[in-house]
Amino acid sequence: MREIKKILIANRGEIALRVIKTAKEMGIKTVTIYTEKEKSYPHSYMGDESYCLGEGALSETYLNQAKIIDIAKKSGADAIHPGYGFLSENGTFADRVISEGIIFIGPRSESMLIMGDKKTSKQKMEELGIPLIPGYHGDNQEENFLREQAVKIGFPVLVKASAGGGGKGMRVVWKEEEFLEGLQSAMREAKNAFGDDTVLIEKYITNPRHIEVQVMSDSHGNHLHFFERECSIQRRHQKIVEETPSVALSDELRKEITESAVAISSGIDYLGAGTIEYILDDDGRFYFLEMNTRLQVEHPVTEMVTGVDLVRMQIIAASGQRIEMKQSEIQQKGHAIEVRLYSEDPDNNFLPATGKISCVGYPLLNGVRLDSGYVDGNEVTVNFDPMLAKLIAWGESRESATEKILNSLDDIPFLGVKTNRDYLKRILSTEEFAKGITYTHFVETFKDKLLKKDETEHQIAMAIAAFLINERKQKPAQSGQSVWQSSFGFRNV
Repeated sequence: MREIKKILIANRGEIALRVIKTAKEMGIKTVTIYTEKEKSYPHSYMGDESYCLGEGALSETYLNQAKIIDIAKKSGADAIHPGYGFLSENGTFADRVISEGIIFIGPRSESMLIMGDKKTSKQKMEELGIPLIPGYHGDNQEENFLREQAVKIGFPVLVKASAGGGGKGMRVVWKEEEFLEGLQSAMREAKNAFGDDTVLIEKYITNPRHIEVQVMSDSHGNHLHFFERECSIQRRHQKIVEETPSVALSDELRKEITESAVAISSGIDYLGAGTIEYILDDDGRFYFLEMNTRLQVEHPVTEMVTGVDLVRMQIIAASGQRIEMKQSEIQQKGHAIEVRLYSEDPDNNFLPATGKISCVGYPLLNGVRLDSGYVDGNEVTVNFDPMLAKLIAWGESRESATEKILNSLDDIPFLGVKTNRDYLKRILSTEEFAKGITYTHFVETFKDKLLKKDETEHQIAMAIAAFLINERKQKPAQSGQSVWQSSFGFRNV
């Protein structure tokens, strides 16, 4: 067991701030890193120490393993927390960190290697007896052989890149005569995105739900689950609405799927936080999809309903301590929903947007949390992921959580840049969402219902008011103006 006194956070934005919050509560100092253009972003100054990575491509900054490790050594950091994305699932980085005598707050590289590849992870699941979608996960990548396998599985099939994620290298093929074209397209995209064109083929589930289970393990043989999250509402295979508990699971099915997740983490001798992802079909059958060997973007909804700080659990596990918690002590209370705010235009094919944020805003209701790495005046560029923030609401019921998050979306306008805020409100306001009809094709199926409506007079008035407030912020008060005329500090946003 090793005491952690200082953590370098090898990440940026809201996840860096999230780790800082828990570290402060635990009396642990933090070191943050930032690029030259991020000097005004909160993560560049919220740590106890901060180091500039300079300028350049990601390979020279947030993906520069040598530079990050050098900063950790220079600052005297005991541990590195990788957050999510960037180097969080890079086994080589984890090994390099450990070889320097620094604790890596994450799983062992062996686990990353097994679970980071869709093909090898499915082979391991077969060994453990975990349900898998019917498919081919072998080494033979010859085109005609793969077509024969697709015919055996039965169309429609999903051709999927073995490496990577985010929907890249993925194609749905509905008929045999379309197979070779779909296969070649998926392989090309996989090669460009991941440098590896290996694919696997699976039966395509026509009405799937995306269910995932949060797991946490220590080095003393304790493997726990923190229940499920449903992340079915996605655009371009990326989640935009997440919630827990899932309305699709009965108590019996919840028990089966969470026990399956624990069997996986135990079967690979896992360490730290991880998420086991499943596909759930119309008949209540669940199938292993993949494992993310890191903290998830949507971890706050789990924290909301269990009352457990998952970052604290990560730090405890990484330091070699025992997690002093029994499975029976972990309970779900109420309902939590998270939405992801992106700088994009949903009404223009989700085109990414840029600009300067003039007003973020802040949620006013109890039980609502805003996780964002941006403050007023920050520039949104194309250099990083377009996610601006996560808004999370907890309620005694799903209806209560939905109402809170709808109200709170009005509190965070993110003025100055185009966002998907109104689009999220349209999703949460549909009858289908209220009924829990939340399949992964939700956005496509109900796209007509999600089209932008003409603004009401009230919305137009609010937009004009926001514009005038922003204009007033840029100008000094003129003599002769009343306090109400000159004041821009009072605002209801």
